[in-house]
Amino acid sequence: MLESQRFSFTAQTNSFGQVISMPYLPLTLSNNNNLLQVMGLLDTGASVNVLPYEIGIQLGVIWEEQTVHMTLSGNLAHNEARGLVLVGKVGNFSPLLLAFAWTRARHVPMILGHLNFFAEFNVCFYGHELAFEICPRKK
Repeated sequence: MLESQRFSFTAQTNSFGQVISMPYLPLTLSNNNNLLQVMGLLDTGASVNVLPYEIGIQLGVIWEEQTVHMTLSGNLAHNEARGLVLVGKVGNFSPLLLAFAWTRARHVPMILGHLNFFAEFNVCFYGHELAFEICPRKK
């Protein structure tokens, strides 16, 4: 069995002022020599990983140099996006490549979706404990 790591949900205040618990995962993203600690929302309904514009800028990525255009859907459909691959490190697991739709949207969370976060990790949610557990998928 693969080693797993457990995380607690994170309390967030929504737009109505209510405190809700969400499955945010702490991880480190890197691009060349730039490292950034971030929180990504695990979203089993998201097709792709989504990276907010500010995070890409903080990692030293230049928008105009990203040539792979992507189309987003849902409430992000009206935002331009570019494909971007970064190195991600989750917990004690080995670093891996994570592919993102880097969007110019400025007020969205970083989203971890099926392509390729859930393709790389198994996730088990424990709603009654407000926790989740992840482990790398076998290759």
